[in-house]
Amino acid sequence: MKVFATMAPAAALIGIAAALHFAEAGSIINFVASALALASVAHVIGEATDQLGNRLSPATTGIIQSAVGNLPELFVCIFALRAGLLTVVQASLIGSILSNALLVLGLAFVAGGWKHGVLCFESQTPRMIATLLLLAVSALVLPTLAQELHLPSGAHEQELAIVCAVVLLLVFVVLTQAILRQGQRALPAETHARLHAWPLGAAVGVLAVCGIAAGFVSDWFVDALGPAIEALGVSEAFSGLVVVAIAGNAVENVVGVRLAAQGKADLAVSVILNSALQVAVALIPALVLISFAIGGATPFTLAIPPILAAALFLSVLVVTVVTVDGRADMVDGAALIGLYVIVAAIFWWG
Repeated sequence: MKVFATMAPAAALIGIAAALHFAEAGSIINFVASALALASVAHVIGEATDQLGNRLSPATTGIIQSAVGNLPELFVCIFALRAGLLTVVQASLIGSILSNALLVLGLAFVAGGWKHGVLCFESQTPRMIATLLLLAVSALVLPTLAQELHLPSGAHEQELAIVCAVVLLLVFVVLTQAILRQGQRALPAETHARLHAWPLGAAVGVLAVCGIAAGFVSDWFVDALGPAIEALGVSEAFSGLVVVAIAGNAVENVVGVRLAAQGKADLAVSVILNSALQVAVALIPALVLISFAIGGATPFTLAIPPILAAALFLSVLVVTVVTVDGRADMVDGAALIGLYVIVAAIFWWG
């Protein structure tokens, strides 16, 4: 009964999105409906993954969550690439990192600081995540510089993208092995525990159904995205950086802010920064390789617009400075949110 209660709202939203899509309703209402359906699928995936935590170790659960939790965003990017929306894909992936590292972390510090004053958290995990984020940022900034400075390697954009993607995935494999060996880097079991545990078969079945649903809803979302952008009069860069990025991560972002408000600063910082890290070292390189595999006129490479690279690099540096001492308050949160608003404003016009 608990399984059906969890899936019912998502099923209803998917049904509404499907009806509007096939009825060819207005572009904006189609976009909103598919975005809500996509967020609901992400929520059910997160719930089913957490339910596995009642049966599996926290480290194994975290790995499954990193593999399955990004399915909606992965499908959205694949369909957007096939539709030729390369700018949206680049901006949405960078936007996912920025929204987690700046907006959501800032909101968490504001919410936690409002209720508890100064938040104290263990600094080893944020320092490790910041190091890997800087590596991922380098894999984006350096190919961009090679192209902008007209270096010889800039003429081999695709080959360089494949090399960087393979390196990042190998780092992700090493990170996964470290998590399996060192349980303290994984979220503790009580984070995943549920009062009403699902049967193992039900949790696995829900994940399988949600994976299929994510594919269909992502297709509808991308189909409505282009006309909605034109109707709303916003740029592709802004829609990808802000709208698509926040829509794809809305539900899991609420979790981090809620944990901070409850005073669980360690868990909040770990959940939020790990979400950004998964995009940087797993989703982006995987998408590079997938884009070359599926072909198409616009393969996804790591040479991004210079302003995106600069915004990402500066943002990761600011997050590193804010979290390195293991203490944060409302002022730190306001600073992170302010930087996110500035970055978003830069891309409002394109």
